[in-house]
Amino acid sequence: MKELKGKAVSDAIKEDIKKKLPAVETMLGRKPKLVIVRCGERPEDLAYERNAIRRIRETGMEAESCVFPEDISDNVFLRAFGELNSDKRVDGILLMRPLPKQLNEGFIISCIDSEKDLDGVSPVNAAGLFLGIDGFAPCTAQAVMELLSFYKIGLEGKNVVVIGRSNVVGKPLSMMLLRENATVTICHSRTKDLEKITKKADILITAIGRPRFITSDHIKRSAVVIDVGINTDKDGKLCGDVDYEDCKLKASAITPVPGGVGAVTTAVLAKHLLLAANRDLL
Repeated sequence: MKELKGKAVSDAIKEDIKKKLPAVETMLGRKPKLVIVRCGERPEDLAYERNAIRRIRETGMEAESCVFPEDISDNVFLRAFGELNSDKRVDGILLMRPLPKQLNEGFIISCIDSEKDLDGVSPVNAAGLFLGIDGFAPCTAQAVMELLSFYKIGLEGKNVVVIGRSNVVGKPLSMMLLRENATVTICHSRTKDLEKITKKADILITAIGRPRFITSDHIKRSAVVIDVGINTDKDGKLCGDVDYEDCKLKASAITPVPGGVGAVTTAVLAKHLLLAANRDLL
């Protein structure tokens, strides 16, 4: 069994960024800049924000937070967000979601400049992904593809089962896998006879948010297992959707949690920032 660690993938992405950054800085006359937009103080947002800012700065680029109170009105937020969206000194925007209920999240997402939309949430980028047009994909979905590519796991002609149909992972990732000529099956909470479907997978990718839900009974021998889930078990321990200890004896390759896909996601964010700063050079 091969453990597919994310650090090696992340390090390779960061090294590539550092090689390309000087040319982009020369063209811009400054460092590429990311702004993370956050409302309120949700612990999970704060943790991701700190990690993302640290990773961006490690590559030599700039990152900062733009924080609003959780009870901000829709009009005030839209005005401030509009100014940020049109600021030529800002190359990338990451909007922490979900937004507070009083804000019109759907409309706000539709307003994001698609060329600054590093997490691929805008309608333009979402449509481009489904139409096969260049644009930004959600960072977590792209991280899975980066990991598969780094470890030279071929996709053409493979049966790939994706468990989860979210707009962040399941749907966009399925489109990206289809581009690589994989045969993709999407499963979800209403799927019947799940084990019968997953056992046919050459590659099983799970993003369902259920601690250690996937066991060795769900996979065929020598399958590749990619765990996108990040959960907390009853003991407060971080774990994935996959029962790692159970499945590692049967899988040919498997990602750990933590230390797998999650370790690649913020590196992808940095890669997208550099791309947004000057697509022509990359």
